[in-house]
Amino acid sequence: MAVLTHNSAFSRVTALAARRSVHAAFAWLHLNPKRIMDWQTELVKIPAPLNGELARGEWIGRRFAEAGLSQIETDAAGNVFGVIDAADLPPESSGPVVVVSAHLDTVFPPETRLEPVLEGERLFAPGACDNGAGLAGMLAIAFALAEAKTSLPVPLVFMGNVGEEGEGDLKGMRHLYRESRLAGRIAAHIVMDGAGAESAVTQALGSRRFHVSVRGPGGHSFTDAGTPNPITALATALAALAETALPEEPRTTLSLGTIRGGTSVNSIPESAEATIDFRSTSVDELVRLEVALHRAMEDAVDHWNRKAKAAGTDGRGRLDFTIGKIGDRPAAKLAEDSELLETLRAVDRHLGLQTELRLGSTDANLPLSLGVPSLSIGAGGDGGDAHTLAEWYSAKDRELGLRRVLLLLLAMAEWCHEQ
Repeated sequence: MAVLTHNSAFSRVTALAARRSVHAAFAWLHLNPKRIMDWQTELVKIPAPLNGELARGEWIGRRFAEAGLSQIETDAAGNVFGVIDAADLPPESSGPVVVVSAHLDTVFPPETRLEPVLEGERLFAPGACDNGAGLAGMLAIAFALAEAKTSLPVPLVFMGNVGEEGEGDLKGMRHLYRESRLAGRIAAHIVMDGAGAESAVTQALGSRRFHVSVRGPGGHSFTDAGTPNPITALATALAALAETALPEEPRTTLSLGTIRGGTSVNSIPESAEATIDFRSTSVDELVRLEVALHRAMEDAVDHWNRKAKAAGTDGRGRLDFTIGKIGDRPAAKLAEDSELLETLRAVDRHLGLQTELRLGSTDANLPLSLGVPSLSIGAGGDGGDAHTLAEWYSAKDRELGLRRVLLLLLAMAEWCHEQ
């Protein structure tokens, strides 16, 4: 596969930016800030918790239709698609495509009050920035390109995807790359997530998340004293796990997220459970921590079972445990000589921006782990208090961020056509 030089990428971007159709797309962005903010205000009113993104996806699909996109559909996972077809290329083509996506879901439960407040250019609402900004920005790109009748050399696929947040575990992306008819055709993938115009996530922070439980016979705290206690065993395991040495490089973290169990203060519990989060830029470190978790659980349960047996108090039963993986986001990195990264730098140079490369956990984790050139980029503007009820988004300078994404998509479409 050919690799772009900085000069050739910059030449490509400069030539694209000079086209009349691209000027028309930029003009659409400039003339429609209110329309974009109206979309954003409307969509954040629609609840989109984990496994509850359908209504928001249907809303996005209707906007795709208004823009005149083709092949609008919702897949089995709940991802919604629309396509701007390539010039002189039939829709059933099996050639390369470029994907731009924004996740539909939020971290907020279904009962969360969603009453957005717009004050000037600033929108206050749960999910206003993450990912109201990305979704509204994606729609703006679709409308700008469609209404400017921008000619594309390869199809551009727009996707509102499910399952990015928390225990969604990249469900939408996994379905796209494993089950979709597009699998194997994606030559580049741009993720629009949140605000900003001068950075991009090009290194995927890996994570593995686990649910562990310990079960036993339970009993009365006095009459059944000595019966092996699930909370005691779980606490022993978690304390040992917390002492696991973590390297500074590659940066690796361990978090004991939740713990619960028991019936009452005067009962020996029948069960106890916890959730655990490991994160690292290294797959090897994630494997090492997973092994440490299994060892800690095995040792702790064995220890308390042996104590009960030695004391003769195990007649009512023994402890056992289970470990279930509830999340697995792969670690990966966009290569320094990647065509996508060279093109991003060229776009930023053309727009007078400084490219800041960042580490993060986003939808881009999945394609990056599969070797598909991908990055996660802001949709312009600014935002804060993400994942809280006080979340906000400011549309100031949104247009610059959207121009950046638009040029990046067009330049990658040109590159894909030439390969």
